[in-house]
Amino acid sequence: MDPDAFAAVHQSQWDRLDVLGRQRRLSGSEADELLRLYQSTSAHLSLLRSVAPEGALSALLSTRLARARTRFTGARSNFMEDVARFFVLSLPAAFYRIRWLTLAVGGAFAVIAVLYGLWALNNPDVLRALGSDARLQRLVDRDFVDYYSQNPAASFSGQVWTNNAWIAVQSVALGITGAFVPYQIYQNALNVGLTGGVMFAYGRGGVFFSYILPHGLMELTAIFVAGAAGLRIFWSWISPGPRPRATALAQEARSLITVAIGLVFVFLASGLVEGFVTPSALPVWAKIGIGAAVLAGYWGYTLYFGGRAYRAGERGDLDSQDTGDQITAA
Repeated sequence: MDPDAFAAVHQSQWDRLDVLGRQRRLSGSEADELLRLYQSTSAHLSLLRSVAPEGALSALLSTRLARARTRFTGARSNFMEDVARFFVLSLPAAFYRIRWLTLAVGGAFAVIAVLYGLWALNNPDVLRALGSDARLQRLVDRDFVDYYSQNPAASFSGQVWTNNAWIAVQSVALGITGAFVPYQIYQNALNVGLTGGVMFAYGRGGVFFSYILPHGLMELTAIFVAGAAGLRIFWSWISPGPRPRATALAQEARSLITVAIGLVFVFLASGLVEGFVTPSALPVWAKIGIGAAVLAGYWGYTLYFGGRAYRAGERGDLDSQDTGDQITAA
């Protein structure tokens, strides 16, 4: 087959496909014509590839077909529109959906941490098991405070940010196991509780809260949010309701992986507070006030934008055409 002769015969059809593919609006007859031309051009491309798979004409037809295909599958929206939709609708709606579970996870964390703190504070055997008196004294006098200032603030913030973001991704992605989130929450509560118990036992409880609260208010809340998302995915697998189990799991996973992405930005804010505010020379009330303001900003964003988006039907999932549930025709 002569590609030049083949192109000469069908060029008018391909040009018409281009014209219809670029039109902003199509009538019913034009949409039908576009579909017919798309099908016939696809057949032409298959024939050409059987003869000259790497030819210039094959590449040209592939480009034309790709352009026309967007009229059936739906052209991608503007990137900035996608970003705006994510931060105004999808992300706050996902946060809003798990607000009560977030508070429940936070409550469980607080109970475990307080119990371990009281256990360490009121049981000398526990303190001895944690280390020698000299080692614990060094912890409360120097190591606990130095941890926040031993590295440059920017470097420390980046390290904390990436570590916490990785924890959040793990919590959401591995939440389906049903075991990872409870284990992680328990371990974090144990560590915080025992550290607080040691600090109070040596009369440094005020130092403990002055260094934990500025960044910890938001950082711990973000960990609770990630845990809540992971547990919600797990529960969709256990109790899918009227939906097929696979469908329920897919919908929840798509919706709540949004949380992991959003928490990257939340942990950035808490990491900046931990790196620049927590070890600073600001008065304690100012440092805690900054941390509380960041936390208030999160809950305000979640309750206002999330509540509004949720009531409008937003759940944080992808659009139906992006999930493959629906194909939009021109």
